[in-house]
Amino acid sequence: MTHQDDQKYITMTLAGNANAFATLIDRYKNMVYTLCLRMMKTTEDAEEVAQDVFLKVFQKLDTFKGTSKFSTWLYSITYHKCLDTLSRKRKIPTHHAAEINEEITEEKVASILEVIETRELRDQLEGCIQQLREEDAFLVTLYYLEEQSLEEIATVTGMTKNNVKVKIFRARKKLYTIMARQLPQELVARYEN
Repeated sequence: MTHQDDQKYITMTLAGNANAFATLIDRYKNMVYTLCLRMMKTTEDAEEVAQDVFLKVFQKLDTFKGTSKFSTWLYSITYHKCLDTLSRKRKIPTHHAAEINEEITEEKVASILEVIETRELRDQLEGCIQQLREEDAFLVTLYYLEEQSLEEIATVTGMTKNNVKVKIFRARKKLYTIMARQLPQELVARYEN
């Protein structure tokens, strides 16, 4: 489904066709749930927030201007709904960043992320991403798994493009540290030399 297909289904939904909105939900439900799970950390909370996201999208669909992709608008709503829910649940974040080895290069991180993409290791990657802070997990998921551009992520989060770039760089370093502790050492060793 393309940006134009999304717009067609949005127009149909606004005209009263509920099945058209169901098509949009089917297209995006897995990624919205995944993003919610990254930030909320529990399946119950992620499911609840994902439902709230689609309810809000339905209620606010007439405000979508089409100046960005529908997915960007949807992910922005998802991100802010997760932040709202987390702020209501706690006032102080409970996760702390792991110590970061400053000698980790971007090339090492990129190389190991390419290997992790294999189906066999994807579950291990998911587990490592879950250990990141909520916002870091969200950014890594959008950038690497959903292949959103820095500009799109900036639109989703309301941050500047440079801020997104810095946060993703730091999140990758944290992710590498987690992966180095949890993945098979022979796999990690291949990318340290």
